Amino acid sequence: MLELQDIFRQHIDGFLKTHKLTSIQTKAVNAILSCRTAALGAHVDYCDECGYERISYNSCRNRHCPKCQTFAKEEWIDKQTQNLLGCKYFHVVFTVPAVLRKVFYQHQALMYTLLFKAASETLLELCADKKYLGAKPGINTILHTWGQNLSYHPHLHCIVTGGGLTDAGAWKTGRKKFFLPIKVVSRKFRGKLLCFLQRQGLVFSGDLSHLNDPGQFGALIDTLYSTEWVVYCKPPFGDAGKVINYLGRYTHRVAISNNRLVNSGDDVVTFRWRDYTDGNKQKVMTIKADEFIRRFLMHILPKGFRKIRHYGIFASRDKGDRMTLCKWLTGTYVTPTRESVLERLARILGDDFNICPCCNTGHLSRASPQPTN
Repeated sequence: MLELQDIFRQHIDGFLKTHKLTSIQTKAVNAILSCRTAALGAHVDYCDECGYERISYNSCRNRHCPKCQTFAKEEWIDKQTQNLLGCKYFHVVFTVPAVLRKVFYQHQALMYTLLFKAASETLLELCADKKYLGAKPGINTILHTWGQNLSYHPHLHCIVTGGGLTDAGAWKTGRKKFFLPIKVVSRKFRGKLLCFLQRQGLVFSGDLSHLNDPGQFGALIDTLYSTEWVVYCKPPFGDAGKVINYLGRYTHRVAISNNRLVNSGDDVVTFRWRDYTDGNKQKVMTIKADEFIRRFLMHILPKGFRKIRHYGIFASRDKGDRMTLCKWLTGTYVTPTRESVLERLARILGDDFNICPCCNTGHLSRASPQPTN
């Protein structure tokens, strides 16, 4: 199967002749190139039955590497399962207008932070209003920066509880349909993000240099205020158990997975994508290899940036006591059954994922070899 690593091996040298990478992009590229190769060392798995040895090269564990996310995702799910509540959950997505995307890209760490701040404050303040809910919900947020065709498209996925904790310490359930009118959410979010943006005193460069002129920056802000921003809410999840698995798909997703790659060669890359503007049809796109790499590198996050954040009753401060209370109030008496990460991987990959390929009886493990009879 074609992998992103193969594409980098084929085309990165040519790309570097005309493009300069940032330090964080260089680190990600080198990690992906080295992933599961001798460059990162190896470990040996031994069969507990016949003594068969299998050498496995180490993973890079870079968060942008498509080969390193399955185990990390299962570890994350293992932790989050303990925070499930017996209530409805909603999926809300905050997007920004296309004319603002270049501003985001020039000031990524700051603008991503403002996106989290504007979206979370919008949800918390509207939910606190008794006209809508009158309680504090739990919010998990995940930043994505890409569209299906690898274009730059920053947006925020929010998984929100369909109810919340009141100031009096009671649980209040929202309406069956989402408890916040989407137009109200959209306009409040727009106002907050633009207000935060105006306070920053940003300095622009390149094709955004004209925005250093107060008049032109003000004109951009006026245009953005006159535009309806897209915020949408999907139907509630059927049960809380589906929430974490759904979240796991989003939290550890990278800009493009290996299974979407079709072909690489002759200075072009072909990959599958879904066109949401055409009935969610799956299509195939072929672009220049340099353009493919350029698009992928646009989604390398700033160093140390946290793309998953929690707010409301899921915020870290005093979370233990608060979650205990919320579980009791929502009737979440039974803690979901915990599988170990390895048990879950076995379920996902098949029970024989660590069966010895030599004897088909023993199991492979990273233990000292046992003497055979």
